This record gives sequence, structure tokens and C-alpha cells, in this order.
Amino acid sequence: MLYPTLSIILLLALSIAGLSVAAQRLHAATPILMLGAGIIASFLPGLPAVALDPEFVLLVTLPPLLYASGVGMSWRGFRSNLRPILLLAVGCVLFTASGVAATVHYLFDMPWAVGFVLGAIVAPPDAVAPMAIARSLGLPRRLITVLEGESLVNDATALVLFSFSLGAMSTDGFLLTDAVIRFIAIVAGEIAYGIIVGWTMLRLRHLAFDPRAEVLLALTTPFIAFWPPHGLGGSGVVACVAVGLWVSWNGRRLIRSATRLQGFFVWDLVAWVELWPKLGDGGLRKAAYRGG
Repeated sequence: MLYPTLSIILLLALSIAGLSVAAQRLHAATPILMLGAGIIASFLPGLPAVALDPEFVLLVTLPPLLYASGVGMSWRGFRSNLRPILLLAVGCVLFTASGVAATVHYLFDMPWAVGFVLGAIVAPPDAVAPMAIARSLGLPRRLITVLEGESLVNDATALVLFSFSLGAMSTDGFLLTDAVIRFIAIVAGEIAYGIIVGWTMLRLRHLAFDPRAEVLLALTTPFIAFWPPHGLGGSGVVACVAVGLWVSWNGRRLIRSATRLQGFFVWDLVAWVELWPKLGDGGLRKAAYRGG
């Protein structure tokens, strides 16, 4: 079993490298090219079926993606556009999920809880392709900032709504007021926890005075932020994003230039393999420059 798995990993690595080079040669957006290649590969006969454990994707690949996105995000831009970001990331996701739930309930006579589970799955939009096109078209920076910020937060709204809906399926319903209070408590608690983790890890990195140790601490930061809230029944997404934004705001002041230099190459490689479709080259370089 080990050799087929390693062969698939090797094939994926070679494919990522080849598609990246092809995108540069063709002057095409890498995320769109990767998306098209993935769709084509799924219809090719003879390829082995690849089944990823959802827990592995959620607990291993998602935290670095969220953290690097937060670090690459401009805190000043995020704060100045907080209102439209929240309206899209919370209001639009809840509106879309409610519409899906109502459609499923009235057309297919399914329980409301099942409808909201489906709505939570399809409600958060993925900004990969739109962001790649927006950068190439030279759209206003404020619009791009709003789209980036919304893509950071919408997953948290969908995950919390998903957990509420699953709980409602097992308990035959839930009170709206209890759900709202719990949602506010989860968001506020994860923001506070994320700020604490960000403050602590930046101080530890500053006191370490060893670039290699600092880079290693940076690589562990998203998992420290994500795993405990997720294990306690929260989403972990808000905490991970809060840590990234905190590092984006305070990183240049506490992270030494030598660490940023070494961290640039480490985060550039890690993020390029795992996070390229989400961040794009600009987001990668901003995240690496700020020290991760």
C-alpha cells in the first residue's frame, strides 16, 4: 500500500511543477489551469481512485492555508473594509444557505436541518478563479481586498452553520436564540484565542534569536491556533485567520530580517505546493515577506 500512495504523491508533485511552468509559458492563471487539469484528469480512464480522509484535509492542509492567507492580507485594508467583508462572509453565506434549505424543504419535503446542512456545504464561495481573473484584469484594489477578506471568513460561517445543522438533525431541532448566542460566543472566543496565540508565538520567535527555530515555530503556529478550538466544538477557522492577521500587523516589528529571509524560501515552497491556488503569487510573497 505504501508504494502506490508514494507514487500518487510523486505524480501530484510533478504535475504541480509542470502546470506551474506551463501557466507561465502560456501566460495563463495557474489556479484556472490547475482546475481545468483536475477536471480532465478525473475523466481519464485507468487512473487510480484517490480517497483523502476529510479529517486529514481539515486538520492538516486547511490551517496553513488560512494562516498564510491571513498573513498575506493587509490588516489596514481588512479593517477599513470590515463592513462589506462581514456582509458577504456572514450575511451572504447565511442568506444562500437559507435559500438552499427552503428550496430543499418545499420542493423535496426534506427536514429543515437537512436543508441547512446542504446549504452550509454550498454557501461559501471559493474565490480562486475570480481572484486570479481579477488580478489579471487590474480591478480596483479595494474590490480585490474585499474578495480576499471575504474568502478568509466565509468558511468559518459555513462550518459553524454546518455543525449547528448536524446537531439539529440529531436532536430534532434547535432554538434560534441559542444558535445565535453560540455563534457569537464561538467567534468572539476564537478571535481572543487567536490573538493570544499570535502574541505568544511572536514573542517566542523574538526571544529565540535563531532563524531556524523561528521558522519552525512559524510552521507550527497555524496548527496551534486551529486544533484546540476545533477539538472543543468550534471551527478553528476564525482563530487561524486571527493569528494570521495579528502576525501581518505586528510581524515586521518583531521578526528579524534574517528570519524573514529564511522564512521567505520555506514558506514560499510550502505555500506554493499547498496554497498556490488560494493565494496566488502576490499573496505568497506578501506572506513570506512578513515572516509567516
